[in-house]
Amino acid sequence: MFRALFYLLTVVFLITVIRMVLGVIAKGLGELMGGGAPRTNAGPSRPEVPAGGELKRDPVCGTYVPAATALQKTGPGGDVVYFCSAECRDRYKG
Repeated sequence: MFRALFYLLTVVFLITVIRMVLGVIAKGLGELMGGGAPRTNAGPSRPEVPAGGELKRDPVCGTYVPAATALQKTGPGGDVVYFCSAECRDRYKG
């Protein structure tokens, strides 16, 4: 009985280790084939998104943000421009 339980736990442990190693290898190959640049989100972390509302496009990074949580700035011609973060707002040239 104990021997069977020991074998079962050993197999589960080995499968976990093998999956972890294969995941690291796959991630490395994906970065190598994808040009070497790791994919990151554009801009810093964003606030919690409400369930509804109108989405506005950030002109700097292209992210769509809810109008309720977006940072706003009056652009050229009096138009309101929406941003996902203060960094994007500061980089905006308009």
